[in-house]
Amino acid sequence: MIQMTLPFTLQQLRIIKAIASENSFTKAAEILFISQPSLSKQVKLLENRLGILLINRENNKISLTEGGKLFLQYAERVLALCEESCRALNDLKNGDRGSLTVGASQTIGTYLMPRVLALFAQHYPQINLKVQVDSTRFIAKNVVNRDIDIAVVGGDVPEDLKKYLEIESFVEDELTLIIPKSHPFATKNKKSINKEDLYHLNFITLNPNSTIRKFIDNILIQNNIETKQFNIIMQLNSIEAIKTAVSLGLGAAFVSSSAIEKEIELETIEIISIENIKITRTLSIITNPECYHSKAFEFFYNELRSLKTNSTD
Repeated sequence: MIQMTLPFTLQQLRIIKAIASENSFTKAAEILFISQPSLSKQVKLLENRLGILLINRENNKISLTEGGKLFLQYAERVLALCEESCRALNDLKNGDRGSLTVGASQTIGTYLMPRVLALFAQHYPQINLKVQVDSTRFIAKNVVNRDIDIAVVGGDVPEDLKKYLEIESFVEDELTLIIPKSHPFATKNKKSINKEDLYHLNFITLNPNSTIRKFIDNILIQNNIETKQFNIIMQLNSIEAIKTAVSLGLGAAFVSSSAIEKEIELETIEIISIENIKITRTLSIITNPECYHSKAFEFFYNELRSLKTNSTD
């Protein structure tokens, strides 16, 4: 059997990945703890061995060539598999010790995941947890790329990534209409309003490109509510800012029920329902079925399953 000598080293793969993420030879060298001349030499050596240009160096700007982008895709997969093999061997050597990278979309990562992680850390203090919080697309892509072991997301997983993932329903998250304590609906102790009442509220929303904003609008439209007729007085970039604005009496808003536990306890807002309408979304657990599932993964997955069971009891 003829053995092929690979034209690259793992360090050269790390270098290409670092250059792609930093768009700079200097910054890439810093995060890899090597000198810039050494890094440049390795890139040149790699390009010579492969017989193709990987990096564009024009007008003091760094970018990957088409060949560089293709090579990066495989480099990331190779490096991820190397890290995965180390985790598998560590599991074998250390029993139930290990590390785990958990992902979450933004609202979940801010309000739900910290409680999950705290509970998990109590049960398994020997496991080192890393957390990534970002958009559903970014988190799903990182699960596909093996940079994240398991994630919980609230948005729709992009169609182009679904075929690479295992997606499991987790729990239902209700999106709640909140109003200021000083609002007439609150002072009259109204428990619910009808659809027409919505058009008389001043709304505070996330920006139109927000996944949650789009989801809420779609649900309301499905229930024959004309969201374009809403009186939107303010668009903010975070749930925290929206909750503060509502508590200060500036307007009403739709937010995740998991995001307002503190406000309910402190009685800084009022919750009001809409007759015959309940807005919910399904949170999902996403994993890569092609990945090795470590002991740490199994423990965390079982913890999520336990929470799912408790929430439906």
